[in-house]
Amino acid sequence: MSINATLFVQAIVFAILVWFTMKFVWPPIATALDERAKKIADGLVAADRAKAELSSANKRVEDELAKSRTETAARLADAERRALAIIEEAKTRATEEGSKIVSAAKVEAEQQTVKAREALREQVAALAVKGAEQILRREVNASVHADLLGRLKTEL
Repeated sequence: MSINATLFVQAIVFAILVWFTMKFVWPPIATALDERAKKIADGLVAADRAKAELSSANKRVEDELAKSRTETAARLADAERRALAIIEEAKTRATEEGSKIVSAAKVEAEQQTVKAREALREQVAALAVKGAEQILRREVNASVHADLLGRLKTEL
């Protein structure tokens, strides 16, 4: 066989191989590649959608966190106001109770002062009578001097 015939037969075999490959092998490969490209495109779309959902979920989370921070701040402020009101109320009660105690102590001190003055008046009157008895060295008329002692008590 000559080189031309060999080259011609090889060209025919190559053409048959190309035709067979194009007819039976290439379509399943192309279909598989198309399906793979479609799956990749769908995956990318799903990834983009997931990114969008993630960003919207993050935004909702941030909104909820901001809302919760605002509510917490409001509750803290309310609690502080309540605490201040309770403290002021307690101060007012303590002041009232203190003034009651002070006024009761003043009244009791006045009563004790009055009792002490009365006791001193009695003692001074008794001492005055003893002194008068010793000076006069005689019998003292109680009814006559009782009037004098009464006047002496009122002067003291």
